Amino acid sequence: ALKVGLKPILCIGERLEENEAGRTEEVVTEQLRSSLAGINNLNGLTIAYEPVWAIGTGKAATGEQANETIGLIRCNITDLYNKEIAVGIRILYGGSVTAANITEFVSQPEIDGALVGGASLKASVFLSIVKQTSEIRRGK
Repeated sequence: ALKVGLKPILCIGERLEENEAGRTEEVVTEQLRSSLAGINNLNGLTIAYEPVWAIGTGKAATGEQANETIGLIRCNITDLYNKEIAVGIRILYGGSVTAANITEFVSQPEIDGALVGGASLKASVFLSIVKQTSEIRRGK
């Protein structure tokens, strides 16, 4: 996809049983490394940490949990490529993002934004998410 100019979003995340077994770091690292094997240029790629157990369930990771896992993803990008690429790549959180919890995620230092699913289906809710994100990013 990257070779032909598409801008893919690579979604990675653990299942509930993997999370409960304390295997988030192991699973996310393996998914990331196997997905990026053989890819030399990450220009145009966005990564989303989207725990499977949070998709459409109304249960989201905490901002702290998401930030920690996204920090792990950045460390892996540094190991695989370099610090400049790790800092420059956009890494989002996805998984039951709502207008009620968006600030918890976008106020975290490692999280570049959100991959919004069901909450984007109602324009007023999505607009609220966009406005809250914009206010946080502008430091209000």
